Amino acid sequence: MKKSKLSVQDMCMIGMSAAIIAIMAQISIPMPYGVPMTMQTFAITLVAIVLGAKNSTIASLVYVLLGAVGVPVFANLSGGYDKVIGPTGGFLMSFPIMALLIGLGMDIHTKNKTMSVIAMVIGIVAGTVVNYIAGILWFCFAMKSSFLVGFEACVLPFIPTAIIKAIFAVIIGLPVRKVVRKAACR
Repeated sequence: MKKSKLSVQDMCMIGMSAAIIAIMAQISIPMPYGVPMTMQTFAITLVAIVLGAKNSTIASLVYVLLGAVGVPVFANLSGGYDKVIGPTGGFLMSFPIMALLIGLGMDIHTKNKTMSVIAMVIGIVAGTVVNYIAGILWFCFAMKSSFLVGFEACVLPFIPTAIIKAIFAVIIGLPVRKVVRKAACR
């Protein structure tokens, strides 16, 4: 059985990607129900497009763990376990799964030209849907609210921006992915 090791380049890309997610998290707009509109999901999508499933999942996990132990990487320079178990914790906890699903779509996109666009779109949609479902369920649990309130707080106002963020992540991410993959082959 072949062991999958991380190269120094992989570790650097993972670290830089976790930092990019932390920086993008600071672009935050407060919303009425306490779930801010941030650029975290854009960053997760972008990182998954560029790095693929394995490394983007690790980068997202590093980001969440840094925040959970108190490093101020979450929105509004916050961090701590209380953020992970708070009303927006479902979004945070699902970031590695979101990255995995989007990254899998990108890995299929790269390997199978026939399934190219379909795999990429399915990956992005599946990752986003999982993020929303986890966000809603955790919000409802933490706030003791109904699913409808959770949907209104966690999904409804974010749908237009989610589409825009996904489009821009693809526009930016695909050329960057090509450059990163070429550099990795050297």
